[in-house]
Amino acid sequence: MSETIKTTCPYCGVGCGVRASVEAGGGVAIAGDESHPANTGRLCSKGTALGETLDLADRLLHPEIGGRRTDWDTALDAVADGFSRVVAEHGPEAVAFYVSGQLLTEDYYVANKLMKGFIGGANIDTNSRLCMSSAVAGHGRAFGEDVVPGCYADLEGADLIVLVGANTAWCHPIVYRRIEAARAERPDTRLVVIDPRRTATAEEADLHLPVAPGWDVALFNGLLAHLERAGRVDAGFVEARTTGAAEALAAARAGDADPAALARATGVPEADLRTFLDWFADTPNTVTVFSQGVNQSVAGSDKVNAIINCHLLTGRIGKPGAGPFSITGQPNAMGGREVGGLASTLAAHRGFDEADTIADFWHAPNIARQPGLKAVDLFEAIGDGHVKAVWIMATNPAVSMPDADAVRRALAGCDLVVVSDCMAATDTARLADIRLPAATWGEKDGTVTNSERTISRQRPFLPLPGEARPDWWIVTQVARRLGHAAAFPYEHPHEIFTEHAALSAHANDGRRLFDIGGLAGLTRADYDALTPVQWPVSRTGGTGNVRRETENGKRKTEDGEDNARAGDDTFPVSRFPSSVPKRLFLDGRFPTDDGRARFVAVTQQPPAHAPDENYPLTLNTGRLRDHWHTMTRTAKSPRLSGHIPEPCVSVHPRDAQVAGLTDGHLAELRSHWGRMLARVAVDEGQRRGSLFAPIHWNAEYAAAGRVGALVNPVVDPVSGEPEFKHTPVAVAPWAAAWHGFVLARAPLTPPAEADYWIRVHGEAFERYELAGAAPPAHWPLAARALFGVDDPDADWIEYSDPRAGHYRAAWLRDGALVACLFAAPRPPALPDRSWLAGLFAKGELDADDRIALLTGRPADPEADAGPAVCSCFGVGRKALADAIRERGLATPEAVGEALGAGTNCGSCLPEIRTLLREARPSAVTEGA
Repeated sequence: MSETIKTTCPYCGVGCGVRASVEAGGGVAIAGDESHPANTGRLCSKGTALGETLDLADRLLHPEIGGRRTDWDTALDAVADGFSRVVAEHGPEAVAFYVSGQLLTEDYYVANKLMKGFIGGANIDTNSRLCMSSAVAGHGRAFGEDVVPGCYADLEGADLIVLVGANTAWCHPIVYRRIEAARAERPDTRLVVIDPRRTATAEEADLHLPVAPGWDVALFNGLLAHLERAGRVDAGFVEARTTGAAEALAAARAGDADPAALARATGVPEADLRTFLDWFADTPNTVTVFSQGVNQSVAGSDKVNAIINCHLLTGRIGKPGAGPFSITGQPNAMGGREVGGLASTLAAHRGFDEADTIADFWHAPNIARQPGLKAVDLFEAIGDGHVKAVWIMATNPAVSMPDADAVRRALAGCDLVVVSDCMAATDTARLADIRLPAATWGEKDGTVTNSERTISRQRPFLPLPGEARPDWWIVTQVARRLGHAAAFPYEHPHEIFTEHAALSAHANDGRRLFDIGGLAGLTRADYDALTPVQWPVSRTGGTGNVRRETENGKRKTEDGEDNARAGDDTFPVSRFPSSVPKRLFLDGRFPTDDGRARFVAVTQQPPAHAPDENYPLTLNTGRLRDHWHTMTRTAKSPRLSGHIPEPCVSVHPRDAQVAGLTDGHLAELRSHWGRMLARVAVDEGQRRGSLFAPIHWNAEYAAAGRVGALVNPVVDPVSGEPEFKHTPVAVAPWAAAWHGFVLARAPLTPPAEADYWIRVHGEAFERYELAGAAPPAHWPLAARALFGVDDPDADWIEYSDPRAGHYRAAWLRDGALVACLFAAPRPPALPDRSWLAGLFAKGELDADDRIALLTGRPADPEADAGPAVCSCFGVGRKALADAIRERGLATPEAVGEALGAGTNCGSCLPEIRTLLREARPSAVTEGA
């Protein structure tokens, strides 16, 4: 085994440390980094499976123009010439970059510098606009700067943790494990989950408030008014350290401030609402964690400020174990915010009013002086022809944007579309005129910043394949061809990082908190060896990134600067061996003109588009436990695809009954903007009148599974973040005449009769779920054509009952299973897929296996493990239920000891506890 490389996970904003080792056979062993303060060795199911996502299948490995391979010089010249021509004819506002939280900070920095500093326009925005820009706006309005004041360690010091719009157990599993550990060590710690759905996280909470979609402002305004009534105002702090409290309180009182009225407005049971109000009022150490459920709204910025207002009123900010805490969705959303990757900021947490300062540092006389187009507006401008050239980096907007079909049309009609990506056939890359092969995780070299402001290194452990190159290199090469070689001299990401660090300190009088000037003097060797460091890291003569213990257990920087803001001796020691965190605002000073935080008066607004008789339900979208974004990485992993393998829609039982939906069958969802097909999951935890569908499926893996096609493109007027949580929709059964699935060793083209299909990677096969409005005229001929079998003497097993609509076929070669197909009129008549998947691991099938293929039932009943629950160890639902019943397992710990399930990332623990409750309710104890 080769040297172990310490790097950072490329998924969510938790920023977990990873240890990667290339094995002799070419595989990569992945483990958590015990020394990283974010995760101390733990990884979630996605991080654990990273080694399964590194193959070169479907990679873009060479530059292409018009779908034909070319060389780098020709491709780069074409990009530069195309952008130069558009700027010369139409001005800098006619070009745009659309970038990504998947970029490293160094990639982000050069892209932002090129667009805003030298092309001279500000039309560079990021897919992070879609997930956290409301937090940016809320922080800016309240604090004067986009800063997250808290740290993960605050979760261990809190007596009350409030999760708002965050299914943390699934979407940020390592953060949730810290919460679980804190509650186990301090059993009096309470957990409140505010979410319209009863998610896996809500199942574990002491209190779940199923707030009506979009009514968070009313809820937190009601809390603000209650805090005043209960006498919980920190008058000294409010008077000395804030402004605007009177206006915010007046707005809160003007709403549904009375608990009974508030309960009716928000749809929360009054008794539960009163409990929450009292708990929050009576618990000084309260952390409120919020994520996409708050941000992705037409009122997202107001929701953020409504939460912050409650913490300001009670002085619960800048203190250990207390504060508002935004957790981000992407690995480097924070790094993108730092460099200015949003169209609404310039660079280094500075706005366009400081353009002269940035221009002086960059030597950029053509600097942009006003904000550019935010994501939704940007793609509308592409569609109407105002933006004529766009460069899309490391993201897939044809899937992820709202009104995704309109985005497809816009890109299809754009004069010049450049895509730099690691994957060759994303929905967006298919629309590109020029495709540039970019490096991906395992090959990239740079830094990322996580949700608690910790900067970590992402280090390469694999060589660049084919002609793939880092994003910073690609942008730099184009910049030079545009005539800006002197400003883009970079030959290594270290040079970019130190410039970025220096810019953060340039003309910074200490008021702006984003300051990593202490890292500006890093040598190449220092940069290569950089350990995780939380900003601010001010310039004091040393590197400022190495910390050491002092006699009293506090830490100091190597240059002797005491981290005075880090905390105090009363804060409980974290069970995680992390560095002492740097909290902001401990001194009560904020980066505003007067040093005071600002209350923001907010009021509850009605939804931009309310349900009506044509679209009577509300669609909420979000992530699943084991998939990520548009699946270009996670779909490569068989175990990650096993938990929920196809697009689905969660529906309350009463709504399902009204709409005529059946669990496990297919449904069609329609909105004013588009349609999708999804598998119905009847779920009592789903709020009545509201549906939930995941965001992940794209055209490579599903025929009609893009939820973005449905989503309302309306945005928050302050942040520009789209409303992904409240789209009026209609749902109805999709009348399929047949359902089926295929398992095959080689990829296939789904049959023309399959109006619905999804593709799933298995361990030694491809799986296709199929359905159609009309069956093939002749199943035996259709099956042979699908598998490409034209030999009449092929080893072919077949069962057909045309009258009942059942068909089964299997093709074997040298006794080994090559492919099988099962079809039936209804989904329940189809066999489970897990035992069939096991047949592909056999070298030669025996007589019992052949009979099983004909009957559709496993020869060994225990071979059917059921759908995956624990992705880390591949443990299925049936295997868990059988073990719980037969072995008398009564706790999650017993299940973990017996089967391993739940002992790694823990994201399956809520499902394991549910199985335990269902099996023997009286015997179950709530273990870890």
